[in-house]
Amino acid sequence: MPTMAIIGAGPNLGAAVARRFGREGFSVALVSRDQQKLDALAAELGAEGVTARGYAADVRDGASLEAALGRAAEDLGEITALQYSPLPAREYLKPVLDLTPELALDALSFSALGLISAVRAVLPGMRRAGEGSIVLINGGTSVKARAGFAGTSVAFPAESAYGEMLHDALADEGIRVAQLVIPGAIPKLQLENGIDDVAERVWKLASTPGEFRTMLIPLEEGRE
Repeated sequence: MPTMAIIGAGPNLGAAVARRFGREGFSVALVSRDQQKLDALAAELGAEGVTARGYAADVRDGASLEAALGRAAEDLGEITALQYSPLPAREYLKPVLDLTPELALDALSFSALGLISAVRAVLPGMRRAGEGSIVLINGGTSVKARAGFAGTSVAFPAESAYGEMLHDALADEGIRVAQLVIPGAIPKLQLENGIDDVAERVWKLASTPGEFRTMLIPLEEGRE
């Protein structure tokens, strides 16, 4: 059974993506900081027939994140799909004149450096399998900086640049790397089937080769 890891797993998009991949036969490793919440989500998914387990880790602690993904692979099987979608902290949404080096570094650790740690943990297994997928979920500041959201305006483009380089470097190995940009709060988006439409888009990006970046909606139609 293939395994998907969702970093930043929660009861909304994370749960919807877990259900979508579960229908395709994937086990799901749920990763976030709160083990109790992860266990509750795993139990909920299990009651729906999805094999899921929670692994607590802080994406700003690369060793912790790599260890969690290693345990997941041992428990559930080689991770051949990864979604990197931790929700940025509110302090990253400060105005640019309030941005400090310390806050910028924290935002970069959360987004770009956390992704690098995650990829280093799962890429060897994907290469052994001869296939895999890595999907980044980012807000609109990954495409256009906004002075009122300084932390993500610094960190998301760095994460995007790393992802795009991976897309180009791994294409010939059968490992798909894609970014889904969601410019706005998901509950406010006008989607026919709500969060399930976003999960379906993630599945298509993970399972079909294509361009690196996909916009869920046009940038001008959404707000962070």
